Amino acid sequence: MPAKKPTKEKGRGKRHELAESLRVLLRERFGVCAGERIGVAVSGGADSVALLRLFVELREVLGVVICVTHFNHKLRGKASEADEKFVAKLAGQHGLELFVSQENVAAKAKRERANLEDAARRGRYAFFEQLVKGGRVSRVAVAQTADDQAETVLAHILRGTGLAGLAGIHPQAGSVFRPLLGIRRAALRAYLRDKRQAWREDASNRDETRTRARIRHKLMPFLEKKFQLSVVEHLCQLAELGREDNSHLDFVARFRVNEAAKVIGAGISVPAGEFAACKKGLLKTSGQEASPEANTIAVRKRMVREIVKRVKPRAGELGSLHVDAVLHLARSGHSGKILQLPGAVEVRRERDSLIFRAAAPRKEKAEPATFSLHVNFPAIGAELRLDALSRILHFRVIDWPSEGRETSKTGAVLDRGRLRAPLELRNWRPGDALRPTGHQNRHTVARLLNELGASRWEKERWPVLTSAGKVAWVLGLPVADEFAVAEGSRAAVVITEESSS
Repeated sequence: MPAKKPTKEKGRGKRHELAESLRVLLRERFGVCAGERIGVAVSGGADSVALLRLFVELREVLGVVICVTHFNHKLRGKASEADEKFVAKLAGQHGLELFVSQENVAAKAKRERANLEDAARRGRYAFFEQLVKGGRVSRVAVAQTADDQAETVLAHILRGTGLAGLAGIHPQAGSVFRPLLGIRRAALRAYLRDKRQAWREDASNRDETRTRARIRHKLMPFLEKKFQLSVVEHLCQLAELGREDNSHLDFVARFRVNEAAKVIGAGISVPAGEFAACKKGLLKTSGQEASPEANTIAVRKRMVREIVKRVKPRAGELGSLHVDAVLHLARSGHSGKILQLPGAVEVRRERDSLIFRAAAPRKEKAEPATFSLHVNFPAIGAELRLDALSRILHFRVIDWPSEGRETSKTGAVLDRGRLRAPLELRNWRPGDALRPTGHQNRHTVARLLNELGASRWEKERWPVLTSAGKVAWVLGLPVADEFAVAEGSRAAVVITEESSS
């Protein structure tokens, strides 16, 4: 793009044509308003210095306060310190407030066993977020250009990507916005030369052992020369179209997750059928029929990604093979089967549902989650919350048999006179056994739960009520025969349950 020349507006003096184009963009696309405090991320490189100079040129007409932010990654020794001094001097020349943060990114990446570039990006954006949350700035502008966008899309294509990768760099993400995504790198350098403004060169940008540098200095010039002069513009257009389509599919997936998902404790339960192809091509949602597009494989895959994003406790990239494995588990997995996913997430098939939750740390896996609650005796009449199961159990004493008919559909009923202290509500333990009402023989609780289809994970947290050490009742099973109401019973304890989620 040729260098743009200064223009003159009535009452506003001279303004560079590039600055005028940016002014319109900031107003119309990014909604920049008078009174905002905008942080401009300046590394010292040409693109970020140009962005700062453009904002300085526009700050009066926009009515905004400009601040400078600089993140020192400490990756290049003395050169990194020189970058910081350069940015500080530049901010001082224009009377701008400066916010600086330093972090040894290489040590952090090694400590976290993370990719160096990813660790640097996370550190940088965490700093920006800290400034916004602290009220220092309302948002932060970063200087990624059309060339950066084209290189990103091409890099994603080369490594293998889907629609989300084709979407490239987003113009806005949270409190960060990128107003230069439609402007070529060469135009910014021409602008700086017009302003006689110096900048810093990062030698690592020419290190062709890095994929990005090879794309920038070898592949892109080759494509422009041998194939298509407008390759950057075309890749940027592809990214914009990709974002539009990807945004729509993500919206449909989030809608379906919100309709179908149920929060259970720290996890999310979704019927396995939600991840299966609909035979008739239509999906019923909230009693209404949705379009066939609502149940495409693209939407189902995005549902998996959306749910994992909601429950994962740490960073981790979900690959296409992981998503396919979850869909296979939904189609044909057996109850109790577990998948481990990146980001410390596990998915369990529980009968006709998939349970997504953060995986327990290894040190906790050796011991099942336990609970033990004392049920007041003899004055029973309360509720007990079981957070591990997202359930609430209600204990109510009634007169028997005058109120007996009211319990036919409400829950378990035990003879109040047969219960002995201590009454304990706890999780199932190996060796628990009882003779349920209606059975001739005594059975282990484990066997009876297996017949109910309970998985190993469910059994570890299954509620059991004991009376003086004997199993009196197990959730989902008939009460133990020796504690059941019978002729002559005068009072009964009714146990009912409800979800706490």
